[in-house]
Amino acid sequence: MSNEEKKDFNAMLHDSKGMPRIQKITDESSIQKYGGKNMLLAPLKDYDALMRRIPEGRLITVGAMREYLAKKYKADFTDPITAGIFCSIAAWASFQRKENETPWWRTLKAQGELNPKYPGGVEAQKKLLETEGHTIITKGRTNIRYYVRDYESKLYSLEDDQP
Repeated sequence: MSNEEKKDFNAMLHDSKGMPRIQKITDESSIQKYGGKNMLLAPLKDYDALMRRIPEGRLITVGAMREYLAKKYKADFTDPITAGIFCSIAAWASFQRKENETPWWRTLKAQGELNPKYPGGVEAQKKLLETEGHTIITKGRTNIRYYVRDYESKLYSLEDDQP
């Protein structure tokens, strides 16, 4: 995303854009990759609500939220592109608010990777995660990426905690 300071992410958060909706896909490679034809486009506010459920010291991945929402809406899978964008928007919306914060920094990409598109980039997310006791490691020599060490042991199960 660009020009974050000029966007009203909280307005975006409350604009459902006709979601949730299930879209039928016909591309055979996508059907094979994702395991079905029924792709969910979940509302942005659903991602924000799930991100809010993650307690201090625990973590979640965007993929785990996608799986949870696909089950909730009885879809085969949830659109990965929309999910990533919506998690970033939820993070920026929280960043723009003065209260009622969403703990966006607890939401990771696949394999426990930090998200450079969140407010303040990986440095801000790294600092917040370290404050909660997580250890951040780097991988790569030229394209350095940041990950939470042993993130699997800190994952939060949405299935076990129904609101």
